[in-house]
Amino acid sequence: MHRYPNLNHRTPESDALADSSPPSKTRRKEAMHALQDLGEALVLVSPERLAQIELPERLRDAIVEARRITRHEARRRQMQYLGRLMRDVDPEPIRAKLDEWEQGPRREKAQLHRLEAWRDRLLAEPAALDELALSVPELDRAHFQRLIRMALDERAKDQPPRYYRQLFQELKPLLAPST
Repeated sequence: MHRYPNLNHRTPESDALADSSPPSKTRRKEAMHALQDLGEALVLVSPERLAQIELPERLRDAIVEARRITRHEARRRQMQYLGRLMRDVDPEPIRAKLDEWEQGPRREKAQLHRLEAWRDRLLAEPAALDELALSVPELDRAHFQRLIRMALDERAKDQPPRYYRQLFQELKPLLAPST
């Protein structure tokens, strides 16, 4: 007969026990490293932006101190200390703020690309103005037709891109993201 129970056999009772059991050492270490990484990210944030995040005074002081430390081993220990202090803080608002700051430039860049694409389409495709007018009802068609014509003329005459740039500037408020 078998002396030991089958450890691979799962029952509803064993699943319930597994859900209520504490996380494994590996999971705890992963969580601690994630908090330490978040602390390191806070060290790289400018002081102006750091002031926008609500942090306990001890954590804020440790971040300021970590910025001053340059020796490798001392910095490593300070980062571990930051990770330890981060355990007492809800990391989600901090992550959300860091993500927001990281995504801002990407959104702006994407918006610029979108504006450039519309400008290029307006200059290359006659039907693009009709499509733009459908999506933006407040568009002054006659004004944009004139801008497009002038931009194409200056391009044909190899002149500086004055109307080309003006077309871009006038598209900005029309195609601004609604946030």
